[in-house]
Amino acid sequence: MAKRKKQVFSASKEVRAIARERVGRVKAAVVITPKAERKPKYKQDPLKEA
Repeated sequence: MAKRKKQVFSASKEVRAIARERVGRVKAAVVITPKAERKPKYKQDPLKEA
């Protein structure tokens, strides 16, 4: 079997690991849908349309 490659210390990875322990995992990104495909936030006023 081949020897495993020795891990090189990375300070930035270590800092992130410590932060994850304290704060927790970062939430997954939310995909933003285009405005044309979104539902309207409010009902349309039937009196204003006429």
